[in-house]
Amino acid sequence: MGKLFLILLLYNGKIVLSSKFIVLIVISYRIQGKDSYTMLDILMNLQKSAPVRFELVAVNMDQKQPGFPEHVLPEYLDGLGIEYYIVNRDTYSIVKEKIPEGKTTCGLCSRLRRGTLYGFAEQIGANKIALGHHKDDMVQTLFLNMFYGSRMAAMPPKLLSDDKRNIIIRPLAYCREADIEKFSAYKQFPIIPCNLCGSQENLQRQNIRKMLLEWEKQDGSRIEKIFSSMQNIAPSQLADTALFDFANLDIDRSLDREPHPFHASQTVDVGGPTALPFVELKR
Repeated sequence: MGKLFLILLLYNGKIVLSSKFIVLIVISYRIQGKDSYTMLDILMNLQKSAPVRFELVAVNMDQKQPGFPEHVLPEYLDGLGIEYYIVNRDTYSIVKEKIPEGKTTCGLCSRLRRGTLYGFAEQIGANKIALGHHKDDMVQTLFLNMFYGSRMAAMPPKLLSDDKRNIIIRPLAYCREADIEKFSAYKQFPIIPCNLCGSQENLQRQNIRKMLLEWEKQDGSRIEKIFSSMQNIAPSQLADTALFDFANLDIDRSLDREPHPFHASQTVDVGGPTALPFVELKR
């Protein structure tokens, strides 16, 4: 399933055997819940063999969608024997009230869920919040922000929240969605469709996903190449003046110029009244 850099994400690359971490695992019941279940399964297995100690707490947010089978997830988590919490908040009604029919609900829904889960993580003393986003999500988000937000940003594997009160990790950041789908089908996770984002046909993210799938038909390594480029940024080759000081660029010709391999074959034609200095001219 690709690389799982959990130890790096949790401990900044340092194995500290005496440290204790509580990882809050956000469990989604949406169609994309396959990612959350996969992440939980992997972390529970890793917990048994990791050279460091960490506790896992599963958390789901019940958004009070009509007809939602509330018993499914608790029964599954009871069977795993893991500590879990169901946070009840009627964000469904808020979203339906604020967002016009036919418009994308993802933005407001995500903000409401994020604020609730961030606050709950503090309440239970969780050191990390684990989300189930994978490599495909991260690449899609890059293009979403470029096409619809006019900025170049995606999802990092590890993130400090804006208020600096929580650290978010994405243990599946280096895994492909196709592999997660196969694993989820094999494990038969209890995934429940969502009546909000899971049922909207013309989502911006879905449009980006279709575009990337078409690209992969032309080049099977396209997603991998884009993801690699996200780890190989050259600010001087872009145009963000906050990341690179373009205004104060200056030349330095104190050293001899390295000879060009094809310099011997170069000739220069001159036009106008003034000849260029230091070059051999062809007249």
